[in-house]
Amino acid sequence: MTVTANIDISTPTGRKLVRELEKHKRVVQLTYNEPVELPEGSITLEEGVEEFWKHLEEHFGFDLRTNGKV
Repeated sequence: MTVTANIDISTPTGRKLVRELEKHKRVVQLTYNEPVELPEGSITLEEGVEEFWKHLEEHFGFDLRTNGKV
């Protein structure tokens, strides 16, 4: 017998349930649905990483990825 459940992991109770289920790897198989699109106002990982490097460059005065070499 198999049971399919949708658990909202944006709540503390949902995350607690999933953590408990993850402990039983022999009998539980979890699949996570990827969001189809980014929520409004969010940025991609690549944009976030570039923003991070830009912030560090402004703070230190040079691009840390090049060790200050041009």
